Amino acid sequence: MKKDTFIKGALISTICVVLSKILGIIYVIPFNKIIGSEGGALYGYAYNIYVLFLQLSTVGIPLAISKLVSEYNALNYHDAKKRVYKVALIITSIISIIVTIILNVFAYDIAYMIKGNVVGGNTLSDITFVIRVSSSAIFFVTLLSNMRGFLQGQKYITHSSISQVIEQFVRIIVIVLGSYIFIKLFGVKEAVAVAIFGATVGAIAAIIYLLIKGKIELKLKDNDYKIKEEEREITNSYLTKKLIKCTIPFVMLSIIVSLYNSIDMFTVIKTLVNKASFAVEDAEYIMSCISTWGAKLNMIVTSISAGIATSLLPNITDDYTKGNYKAISDKVIKTVSILLVLVIPMVLGLSFLASPVWTVFYGNNSLGIKVFTYSIFTALLSGLFTNINVIMQSVNSYRKAYFSLIVGIMFKIIMNVPFILLFNNLGLPAYYGNITVTILSYLISIILNLITLKKEFKIDFKIILKILLLSVLSGLIMYACLYGLSYLIPITNLSKLKCIMVIIIYSVVGGIIYLSLMLNSKTIKNNFHDEIKIIKQKKFSKFK
Repeated sequence: MKKDTFIKGALISTICVVLSKILGIIYVIPFNKIIGSEGGALYGYAYNIYVLFLQLSTVGIPLAISKLVSEYNALNYHDAKKRVYKVALIITSIISIIVTIILNVFAYDIAYMIKGNVVGGNTLSDITFVIRVSSSAIFFVTLLSNMRGFLQGQKYITHSSISQVIEQFVRIIVIVLGSYIFIKLFGVKEAVAVAIFGATVGAIAAIIYLLIKGKIELKLKDNDYKIKEEEREITNSYLTKKLIKCTIPFVMLSIIVSLYNSIDMFTVIKTLVNKASFAVEDAEYIMSCISTWGAKLNMIVTSISAGIATSLLPNITDDYTKGNYKAISDKVIKTVSILLVLVIPMVLGLSFLASPVWTVFYGNNSLGIKVFTYSIFTALLSGLFTNINVIMQSVNSYRKAYFSLIVGIMFKIIMNVPFILLFNNLGLPAYYGNITVTILSYLISIILNLITLKKEFKIDFKIILKILLLSVLSGLIMYACLYGLSYLIPITNLSKLKCIMVIIIYSVVGGIIYLSLMLNSKTIKNNFHDEIKIIKQKKFSKFK
């Protein structure tokens, strides 16, 4: 298996993640029709709790594996990196079993925390049932994550990324076919349950693929390398302690990202119903738009940042281990710049096309469209937030990373309900309040981390500021042109077929306008000349 460079790894990973997310978005169309809005809310409850408990199960170890394996790989400590993987498997297997038991035992209590005494919609027993079903995936997904972390740490990005596509494809087949069959034979609760079970089946399929394709790297037989003398001093006890130490920042990041949705689940519905006089059905639908349906569409944007992060962690860890701080500075600038250039026009475009996009996937629902028009902006901040935190952890800036995470989430916890009430009192959509708090929380953490990186690695953020201003200006010009075009080609109250045609036309026109403005800029030519050259030469036309 051939190792991948940072740019190639980021490109391959991004393509696979984008493809995986596209599959994850497309299936939503039939799935939404099958289970309806009430089923969507039920699926959102189970899925978000599952993700939270999955983070508790893996406790950040897969990313810690990638980091430590990358570190020992840079030092040519082959025995140490093999033992890191084995120790991690033992730890996560034990934890995942314990977490699965806890999730099953306390499923009803978790359901009560979500719904409380609110009458109507999904019942506590329904929520309890689907939460218990979700626990079946935890062990297998944890094992799969460890395998990917080990391969990514050695810069084997290709097969790790392909396994994501396989996992998603199998999961979607189970979700769509299973939910369709079960809703006909049983009901909404059972249909949602089989959809949740799709995560288990998808993980098993991906594990089988990696065992076949990555068998050489995953087995690491003792006679494949010569153990260095300094490696013999690295005991399994030492590796366990170091692994646990490395997992803490990743745990913080993963749990806090999950907590953003969990905080909304525990506060939005009750606040909208009890304080803002929303009907229970509307409040549940808004919550499902934020946590499930809107989040699926946000994946169009977040998939780019996820792909870059996969290649970013082992490469920056490698540079940090070797003391190559200039390379770290360059990668930080490149990472943030690429995200800004690619994501800003996507967010603006999706916000502008919220009506046709939402109609294609979920039907012409004015409430859903309003939520998505604004919530899509959280995807931009979420992508930056994730990648910058990965950088902080790669260079061992743990304490300051903790501080930024805690400050951001505390702001979310404290201000979520007050902002909902504030927006409601101002005559604005009350649910925009919690979305605004999410954006501000991410922004606070991002700024704090960027200040740290600037001090430690003397990073010149003037380039990033120039690219930010250029991307925003070009994006706004694109938006204005699309707004003018809407007088000739309307984008609201259309059939699904017309919505698809409108999305294609506006995407092409918007893309041409934005790219023309950006590619003619000296700032882009000076800072992305290597990437432009790579694309022109089509170096990555074939993945081995």
